[in-house]
Amino acid sequence: MKIIDGLTLKKFLISASNNLFNHYPEVDALNVFPVPDGDTGINMNLTMTSGANEINGIQENNLYLIAKTFARGLLMGARGNSGVITSQIFRGFSSVLEGVEEVDSLLLAQAFKTGSDTAYKAVMRPVEGTILTVIRESSAALNKKVKEGMSIEKTLEILLKEANASLNRTPELLPILKEVGVVDSGGTGLVRIIEGMYLASIGQEVTRNDNNVSAGAIASAAATAMEEEEFGYCTEFIMSLGPDSVKKIFNQSRFTNWLNAHGNSLVVVKDDDIVKVHVHTLTPGEILNYAQQYGEFLKLKIENMTEQHHALAGGADVQPHVDLVSEKEPEVKKEEEQELPKEKITNAVIAVSSGEGISAYFKELGATYIVSGGQTMNPSSEDFLSAIKKINADNIFILPNNSNIVMAASQAADIASEEGKNVFVIPSKTIPQGIVALMSLDQETEPEENMRNMRYSLKNVKSGEVTFSIRDCELNGIRIQKDDFIGIYEKEIVVGAKDKFTALVELVDKMVDDESAILTIFLGEDVKREDFVASKKVIEEKYPDLNIDVKDGKQNVYSFLISVE
Repeated sequence: MKIIDGLTLKKFLISASNNLFNHYPEVDALNVFPVPDGDTGINMNLTMTSGANEINGIQENNLYLIAKTFARGLLMGARGNSGVITSQIFRGFSSVLEGVEEVDSLLLAQAFKTGSDTAYKAVMRPVEGTILTVIRESSAALNKKVKEGMSIEKTLEILLKEANASLNRTPELLPILKEVGVVDSGGTGLVRIIEGMYLASIGQEVTRNDNNVSAGAIASAAATAMEEEEFGYCTEFIMSLGPDSVKKIFNQSRFTNWLNAHGNSLVVVKDDDIVKVHVHTLTPGEILNYAQQYGEFLKLKIENMTEQHHALAGGADVQPHVDLVSEKEPEVKKEEEQELPKEKITNAVIAVSSGEGISAYFKELGATYIVSGGQTMNPSSEDFLSAIKKINADNIFILPNNSNIVMAASQAADIASEEGKNVFVIPSKTIPQGIVALMSLDQETEPEENMRNMRYSLKNVKSGEVTFSIRDCELNGIRIQKDDFIGIYEKEIVVGAKDKFTALVELVDKMVDDESAILTIFLGEDVKREDFVASKKVIEEKYPDLNIDVKDGKQNVYSFLISVE
């Protein structure tokens, strides 16, 4: 084909989204650090799916409408740095198509080049050897090779070939990739996106593989299309987690997110090693297959609500189903139910938190609203916008508390500013930084000065964390085996140990110096206070002048979060 119209572009974009969905676990696996929070793939996947969902129902053959709507969907659903960059690529891509009814090879090449330029402008300090490099080099090469009258298939074939070549060069540009022996994860996700577009152009449109049970957080195409999505099957079960030797480590954030995307009316309650679930879904088999990766069922029940609905509509007497979960446990309080000041306030703070105890501490310090998220599940730009719209304040300060969330928060702030909101993003990259920044907020100070003071405070705290390794590797001269515990200091692995408490003590040794005054340790959900006593005593004996504060953070994945001031 020599040109494409709007509906053809729609087919290309949906194929691209589906192709990433089918391969995103392998993108997650390219995480350079061997920590159990690799989420580049799922972030890009959720971002692309948000765009695909926006254009799925458009039947009008309007090229710019489809491109613009897709880009807007990506913008609102953008998660993580790679997700935000992906949204910016297609934002620039769509801008070239304004007022255009059809696209030829030359215009398509220009659109990708503009997408690259837009993405680079959105990043304050672009890093080469990443998704940015892949889109820049591949689009530049395409614009050199494209010719008038070239087929769309050939154009996308060249782009895909150049993207793959650029991806394979990323380890030469980013030393950490070469050290670990992987290519860039974000660049890999982009290659899968381009590949999906190319396959659609040659008549091999990619469909979504819904048997990919590890692929979380996405509703199936059938669920999107079905008119009666409020019905389906009421699926309930009580499950005993583990044992870890044969089952996957349970991560409640990802588990809940996956279930929520495959159904609705979701309640998840965890009590020690027991998980209780209630969900309405069209695919109960997928729900059970996914859940069984983490444990074994103690009790389960599935009822066909669609049949009940039809029977009731026909006048039959059908007994309503009784929830296994809700009859015993209250529903978890949702974010939209958070109590907010009734009157307008001067300064409000939105803080991202990854644990119940950490959330409570942020609230205690004066945070107005908590957005759930963190390492294992990055909030989207839309999550931040939703929070901003709920708050009645003159000034709103956002604490992302994770380096991979700052861009999504900034994107939301830009959108909110266009709507008249006064929003400031404090680029806190860790929970400790967020806490120190929040403590620096002065209600009597002008917002711009508050922003400067809060940003400056980020320099006054050191951040560390202890988690476990998901694979064998060697980084910074430290040899780590799968399931070893690792200590991370300012985003670098500096400790490897066989148990979490040894890793903690050694990490504290790396972080504390003669100027250190306060040590705060947040205990993860896998750490009990009584088990921590011996480690605390060792630290106290080593550093008798250090003020040590221990809090129950209840964060998952990370056994300890450490702050040194």
